[in-house]
Amino acid sequence: MSAPPRPAAVAQDPPHRRRVLVRGVVQGVGFRPYVYGLATELALVGHVTNTPEGVVAEVEGSGAAVARFCDRLAVQAPPLARVESVDHQELPAAGGEAFIILASRSGGPVRTLVSPDTATCADCLAELADPADRRHRHPFVNCTHCGPRFTIVTGVPYDRANTTMAAFPMCPDCAGEYADPADRRFHAQPVACPSCGPRLRLIAPGAERAAGSDRVTGRAAGSDRGTGRAAGRDPVSDRAAGRDPVSDRAAGRDPVSDRAAGRDPVTDRAAGRDPVAEARAMLARGAILAVKGLGGYHLACDATNAGAVSLLRRRKARGDKPFAVMARAASDVEHLVRLGPEERRLLESPVRPVVLLRRRPDPAYPEGGPRPAEAVAPGSPDLGVMLPYTPVHHLLLGLPGDPEGPRLLVMTSGNVSGEPIVTDDEEALERLAHLADGWLTHDRPIHVPCDDSVVRVCDAEPLVLRRSRGYAPLPLTLPLPVRPALATGGDLKNAFCLGEGRQAWLSAHIGDMDDLATQGAFERAVEQLESITGVRPRSLACDRHPGYRSARWADRNAAGRTVVRVQHHHAHIAAAMAEHGLDGTRPVIGVAFDGTGHGDDGAVWGGEFLLADYAGFTRFGHLAYVPLPGGDTAVRRPYRMALAQLRAAGLDWSGDLPCTTACPPDELRLLQRQLECELNCVPTSSMGRLFDAVSSLAGVCHRAGYEAQAAVELEAVALEAPADDITAYAFALGDGEPVRADAAPVIAAIVRDLREGHTAATVAARFHRGVAGLVHTLCRRARERHGLDTVALTGGVFANTLLSSACAAALREDGFTVLRHHLVPPGDGGLALGQLMVAARTTTDD
Repeated sequence: MSAPPRPAAVAQDPPHRRRVLVRGVVQGVGFRPYVYGLATELALVGHVTNTPEGVVAEVEGSGAAVARFCDRLAVQAPPLARVESVDHQELPAAGGEAFIILASRSGGPVRTLVSPDTATCADCLAELADPADRRHRHPFVNCTHCGPRFTIVTGVPYDRANTTMAAFPMCPDCAGEYADPADRRFHAQPVACPSCGPRLRLIAPGAERAAGSDRVTGRAAGSDRGTGRAAGRDPVSDRAAGRDPVSDRAAGRDPVSDRAAGRDPVTDRAAGRDPVAEARAMLARGAILAVKGLGGYHLACDATNAGAVSLLRRRKARGDKPFAVMARAASDVEHLVRLGPEERRLLESPVRPVVLLRRRPDPAYPEGGPRPAEAVAPGSPDLGVMLPYTPVHHLLLGLPGDPEGPRLLVMTSGNVSGEPIVTDDEEALERLAHLADGWLTHDRPIHVPCDDSVVRVCDAEPLVLRRSRGYAPLPLTLPLPVRPALATGGDLKNAFCLGEGRQAWLSAHIGDMDDLATQGAFERAVEQLESITGVRPRSLACDRHPGYRSARWADRNAAGRTVVRVQHHHAHIAAAMAEHGLDGTRPVIGVAFDGTGHGDDGAVWGGEFLLADYAGFTRFGHLAYVPLPGGDTAVRRPYRMALAQLRAAGLDWSGDLPCTTACPPDELRLLQRQLECELNCVPTSSMGRLFDAVSSLAGVCHRAGYEAQAAVELEAVALEAPADDITAYAFALGDGEPVRADAAPVIAAIVRDLREGHTAATVAARFHRGVAGLVHTLCRRARERHGLDTVALTGGVFANTLLSSACAAALREDGFTVLRHHLVPPGDGGLALGQLMVAARTTTDD
C-alpha cells in the first residue's frame, strides 16, 4: 500500500522500535487507519496489521514519539473500538521510509474480538438522504462506524474474505475508499454502493388486488387463506409455468437481486418500480411484510392499523403477547410513554435495542401523532419501542420529503411461534408463507442469527432482559480466571456461555429448547462462537434438571470432558455476583425469584433465599410449598394456582371469587379430586406461580398465552392503585432454617379485601408491597444470623421493576449492598454465566 513520504523527525534521540499488540474489539471499527494516522502524526515508521490475536503494530522513531504513541493508543481509539489490553515489546531498530498498513495475517490462536452489529451512523444517514450523493437511498450504506458485523462474520481475522460480503466484488470507487486510510470507509468490510452492493427485492405475489380479494392480504377470492394458493398457483413462490419455486428464477432471471438487463441494480426500479416505495404502500394498505434485517427476518405491519395488527397476531398464534414497535424518532412516541434521559439514551444508542417504556396513563394524542392499535400490547404496562437501525428501516419509515406512510411499525421476529428467527431466504419464503403477504429481501446472506435485544430502565439504570443484537458477541470480564468451558444455560430463553481466562462470551438469544429447529440453531451457534473466540472447552456446565434438553446436549457432547450440573437458582445468584465483579470469597444473600427451577429435594423451586458463593449454597429460606396441579397446565391456567393456594390456606372455593368462576365446572371437580389424591401435583415454592395465583384471584388474568402474562398484567394493574394506600400483605414466617414463608395469610387477606369491595389495583399493589416486605424481613434475619450484608436480587420475577425498585429501596435504606442485573438478564437468559462460574470453581477444586 502506498503511503506519504516520511515526515521529518520530531526528535534527535536514537531511534526506538516497539511492537504493540492490541486486543479487544479492534477489527472492523477503523482501528488500523486510526493507528496509521497517529503514527504518521508522530513521524513514526513501521506497519500495522490484523491478526487472529488482535491488531499488531510496529512503530519506530524517537523515544519520546514512541512513548506518546503508546500513551494515546487506547485513550483516543475509534468510537466502536473496545480495547481490552495493550502489550508492548521492545525490538531492535530496523529503519524504514514510512508507516504502512499490511494485509491481514491468518493462523495462530484466535484472541481478537468481533464487533456487534451497529446502527447506521449520522454520516451514513446524511448520505442516504442526500440526492447529490452516490449512495442516495442506497439500502446498504455503511462505514467503519456502523453496519453489520457479527451477523456477517464467517471467520477471523475480520476481513471481507471472512464475511458474507466476499461474494460482492467492489467497484473502483468503493475499492478506492476501502484502500484510502484517510477515508472513513477504509477497510469497512461491508462497504458497497449501488453499483456493486447487495440488491433489494420486493416479492409480493399478493400485491395484485383482484376484485373480491382479501381486503388485507390481497388474496384472490376462493384462494387458500393460509397460503394464498388460487387456481393451482402458489402466491409465495409463483410456481406457475415452470417458475423456480423459491427465488422465481424464470428465464434466467434472479428475482432476489434481479440483475436482468436494463433493471436498476439497487432497488429494482424497472418501469418506475421501487421496492421500498411499494413495500411502504403495501404496509399502508394493511399488508404484513417479512423484512430481512441484520440478524434475521422481521414481520412488519402498520402498528396503527387495528385490522393488520390483529391479523398478524392471529397468523402468528401469538395470543396476547405484546409486539414491539419501530418509530422514526423518539419524538414519535413521547406522547405515548414516559421517556426519561436513560430511556432516550438507550433508544438512540448504536445498539438500538427494544426499550420497554412505561406507558402514560392517559396519553394525549397530538394532532397527527401516531396512535398504536390496542392489539399491539394488550394488558401490558409497557410499550416496547425501537428506532431504525438499518438503512432499509429508515427508508421504510420514510426520509424527509417522502410520501406519508406508516409512522409506527410493528416489528416482531420473523418466525413461527416457538421456532428460531428465520435467516435463510429460501426458508423465509417457505416458513413465513402463511404469515406474510410479501417479502422485502436482499441477497446479502446472514451468517449468524441475532434477535433484537430487549432492555428496560429500573431506577434510572438499564436492565437487560434479552441480550442479543448490539451486545453479542462482546465478552464480559470475569472476577476470576476460568479454564476453557462451555455452559449450556437453561431450556427457556436459552443463551449459552463460553469462558476462558477472565473473559466470558454470552451467546445471542437462542430461544426455547423444546423445538428441534431451536436445538439445531443452538448447535450451530456453539460452533460459530467457538470459531471466532478460539475457546476450546475442556469442561461443560448445565442445569441439574434431568429433563432439560440443554443438559442432555451437554451429556451427549461431553466426549470425555467433565460435565458439572449446577442448581438453577445457585446459577442465577452466581451470575449476579460475576456481573458485579465479586470474587466469591464472601457469600451473599441471594434472593432468586422465578417461575421454575429444579430443586435439590425434587420439588419445583422458585421463591428462594440462598446464602451462596461460587463454591456452593445453603438454603436459608423459601416460600412454603403448595401443589402445582398439572405442571405446565397450571402455568397456562393461573386459576389453577389460585385454587391450589386457596386450598393450601384452608379456604373454600367460593363462587364469589374470580378464580372459581373462571374454572369450568367439570375441570373444577377434576382439580379438586386431583389435589385430594396428590395426582401430578409436584410441590412448588415458586414466586412466579404465586404471582400467577394472585393475578387470577384478583380477577386480572386467568389464562396465560405467553410466559409471565399473569404477572405482567398484575404489575400493570398495581400501577393504577391509589397513591395514599400503604397497606402491605404479610407472610407467616417459621423460626428454623430454612425459614418457611407461608403465603396463606396473604391469600386470606386478598379474599377479605375482595369481599370488602377493594379493587384489583389495590390488591395488586398491596401484594407487591407484601413481597418486598418479605424480602426485607428475611434478609435482615439472614444478616442477624450470619453477618452478611450483600443481597443479590435475581431471577425472572425481578424483571418486574415495581417489585425490584421496592425491594432495593428498602434494603438500601437498611444498610444493605444490593446487586441487581444491568448487563446480563435476570431470567434464564443469564443463567449460563452463573453456571460457568460455579463449574469453574468445582473443576478447579477437583
